Amino acid sequence: MWFFNSNADPTNCPVNTALNTVLKLAAIFSVVALFLLPLSVALANAPGEEPFKDPDPIIEAVAGKPTDESIETRLTSIYSQIEALSTVKVTVKEGVVLLSGSVSNDSLATRALSLAIRIEGVVTVDDGIERSLDLEGNVMPMVDQFLSDLQRWARALPLVALALTVFFFIAYLGHRLAKWSTLWRRLTPNPFLAELLGQAVRIAAILIGFVVSLNLVGATALMGTILGGAGVAGLAISFAVRDSMENYISSIMLSFRQPFRANDHVVIDQHEGKVVRLTSRATVLMTLDGNHLRIPNSTVFKAAILNYTTNPERRFEFELGIDADDDPIAAMKIGLDAVGGLAFVLNDPEPSAVITVVGDSNIVIKFMAWVDQVQSDFGKARSLAIRSAMDVLQERGFTLPEPIYRLRFDQQQAKHLLESKNTATVDINDANIGKNSLSLNNDYMSEMLDVRPDTHLEEKINDERALDGENDLLDNQRPVE
Repeated sequence: MWFFNSNADPTNCPVNTALNTVLKLAAIFSVVALFLLPLSVALANAPGEEPFKDPDPIIEAVAGKPTDESIETRLTSIYSQIEALSTVKVTVKEGVVLLSGSVSNDSLATRALSLAIRIEGVVTVDDGIERSLDLEGNVMPMVDQFLSDLQRWARALPLVALALTVFFFIAYLGHRLAKWSTLWRRLTPNPFLAELLGQAVRIAAILIGFVVSLNLVGATALMGTILGGAGVAGLAISFAVRDSMENYISSIMLSFRQPFRANDHVVIDQHEGKVVRLTSRATVLMTLDGNHLRIPNSTVFKAAILNYTTNPERRFEFELGIDADDDPIAAMKIGLDAVGGLAFVLNDPEPSAVITVVGDSNIVIKFMAWVDQVQSDFGKARSLAIRSAMDVLQERGFTLPEPIYRLRFDQQQAKHLLESKNTATVDINDANIGKNSLSLNNDYMSEMLDVRPDTHLEEKINDERALDGENDLLDNQRPVE
């Protein structure tokens, strides 16, 4: 099956393809819903189509001083003009308005009371209206409102279609411009920054299309609310993905100021290896034993980086002990001559030696010398330098101290050792076969004395970079810190 095939391309997985399609459709529907929400509110409150709203000023009864008869006549004529309030009866005594009759619901009764209290000369209003809660009086207004809304939507359909067309047209232009990789590569040779610019253009085009569409439908007043909500959502998301954002920003900073090049031998946060590539999420190293190591860029950006390749000259050191009775100065001179005589050891700076420890039975001398890592393998060079110094010191009669052990045996163990000594045989010639064979095998010795750098890792890294060079952010044109 596809899931168990480690060499399969994830982009060809049917499940991933279906998931990507669903995510794209969800994103489109989200954008449309985000567009239609303010649009519906704007259309519901379109100019000239607002719901009825009574004015606030006092209503005059008749010209001159108001009387009970004039107040009653004025209110009755007002209620008769409103179909829903035509059944309300009015009685006025000493400026007190008594309302009776029946209406369909409480909102109509409240409206009748508000109209009565605003008539000039009215002292107070007594509510005697009965709420009938009949089906027709409560359902029909809602049906009428629904039909009115449908008519407004029908009239607004051309405007809505135009706004959606403008939005998707601007978004499509931004998408096409974002995919114009040649333009962004000219602005910046770094592929990561080029992709970042393309994404910024795509998002900017969507925002511009959204604003223009809202202007077309007259919903610009909601832009402040939408932007405020987007700001709060962005703040919440930034806290949720803080580590990812830190890694993303570190990738941008590393692409600007690169601390290493491909194939550099580095130590990052105690991880040693050679650089394969720098991606938008991690730095890929190939360890010295040939394994891949991915380090998050946030860790790389904050870590102390040791680069062995930036300066090809590197010093190696080793310690040798001599007997306490030997002359340490002479040993230092002889050892330095032997080490300095090696072809791969640099003369500038010259090799040096210091005494580090003076013990009861030995003196420890530290030898230091420099090699060019481009021309010589560091480990092999140090190994051969140790061998050369040891051989020359032994040839000149210096004693290299050996561990001394004191053994104690009882009588039975001593007797057993004496008996086994008489029966044991040692073939000295056989014991020396290995030493003689090594000294006679010139090919083997020449191979061991070869200090040229091992290029196996470099070849593997170059092959990988050739296969997937597009995802590498390392750029030789960028400055190296």
